[in-house]
Amino acid sequence: MAKKQTAKTKEDTEAAPTAAPPAEQAPAKKERKPREPKARTAPAGPVAEVPSAASAPAADSRPVAPAAAAGPGEPKKRRKQPGNPPPLGKKLKNHLKNVQQRLSKEGPLPLKRAIALLKQIKRVKFDETVEIHMALGIDTSQNDQMVRGSVPLPHGIGKSVRVIVFCQGDNVAKAREAGADHAGSDELIKKIQQEGWLDFDVALATQDMMGQVSRLGKVLGPRGLMPTPKAGTVVTAGGDVAAAVREFKAGKVEFRADKGGNVHAGVGKMSFDEDKLAVNVAAFVDQIRAAKPSGVKGNYVKSITLSATMSPGIRISV
Repeated sequence: MAKKQTAKTKEDTEAAPTAAPPAEQAPAKKERKPREPKARTAPAGPVAEVPSAASAPAADSRPVAPAAAAGPGEPKKRRKQPGNPPPLGKKLKNHLKNVQQRLSKEGPLPLKRAIALLKQIKRVKFDETVEIHMALGIDTSQNDQMVRGSVPLPHGIGKSVRVIVFCQGDNVAKAREAGADHAGSDELIKKIQQEGWLDFDVALATQDMMGQVSRLGKVLGPRGLMPTPKAGTVVTAGGDVAAAVREFKAGKVEFRADKGGNVHAGVGKMSFDEDKLAVNVAAFVDQIRAAKPSGVKGNYVKSITLSATMSPGIRISV
């Protein structure tokens, strides 16, 4: 009996699986800490790279050169700011400085002397426009002190003016014979409204067409092309359409005082003779003086300045 029990116990022990060791006794694995990336430094000298045949070099394996920083004594580069013109060159600065010193010594000049000096200080190759600027002693906040009108210059302004006329009936043929680029009624209004056509410099209209032309106020008004009686671009019932077209084609200039009480206009080209420029300037000044509002007190014409497109202004003795 004892031998049988001992045999059974041996069989049970052999058949029973070996018990796993307790969890506390199992060796714990060490957690690996992530390596901190080392700062790369540029090598002191050239390093020859030998690529291995087994593995291709990574894209980031090449040394990165540090960005060149401006030294303490070197000025920083300034970026261009929008709206600011580029700096002038030394030659142009010296030229403008000499011209300003010369003009300050001369002071206000007679008209012909100012025109001759304006031609002397010319420095560009294209034909500049001669401009006149007048400072008036008016209060633009008062409606009765607004200065606005038009003046036909005896020798024109030196460029072709595109004129259209809003008219009907016999006035269409008269306007075209006088030199108008386009003349008509409904077809012109539809062309401007629907197609946005604005290939003209002056728009004239007869009195009977103002009811239809008023619909173009939002299009022509902001561009200064709306016909108005004050500017002389509306032909009255007894007026001559052909005469109005010829005046504007020859060089009739519109003027209007701005918020500061100043009037600006072009009175010719630099290629004009001095006598022609003097006659145009005198005609413009006379018209401004004739348009003096009744409510203005004190000095009406404060100053008159003559300039060109790319030249400083020259004051004219009033």
